Amino acid sequence: MTGRGGTVRTTDLLPISEVAARSGFAASALRYYESEGLIDAQRSGGNQRRYERNVLRRLAFIRAASNVGLTITEIREELDRLPHGHAPKRSDWQDISNHWRGRLNERIEALEKLRDNLDSCIGCGCLSLDTCAMANPNDIAAARAGGPGAAYLPPLLRRP
Repeated sequence: MTGRGGTVRTTDLLPISEVAARSGFAASALRYYESEGLIDAQRSGGNQRRYERNVLRRLAFIRAASNVGLTITEIREELDRLPHGHAPKRSDWQDISNHWRGRLNERIEALEKLRDNLDSCIGCGCLSLDTCAMANPNDIAAARAGGPGAAYLPPLLRRP
């Protein structure tokens, strides 16, 4: 919150313990997000972190973006599109949610594919099930350029 004249009052600054409790993130995560440039903190006279209240909204955004499957880099890019130092408007959120819709649809499609094949082949290339002989004859998954792991999983689900 801001005081009269648009200045931030020191009473509106929250200590890291309160931000952690209210956001559900560990203090270590807050320090990490700060080091990654996703959130900002001010320092008290005793060099303790103090956060503006609007950091809670940014942290909620980070949680939602992580649940969508965005990487830290992608989250940073999205946050860079939001106004800094004050709460975003509805139109700001709508612009970002439009980006997320496509990502969510891709994720849903990948998860549905995994669900539909879960009882036969999950793409691991193990050759241990009868159906693997059809999906992975002569262990062609081993030669696949996609790297180790479940070679036939949708790429979205193969990310570390």
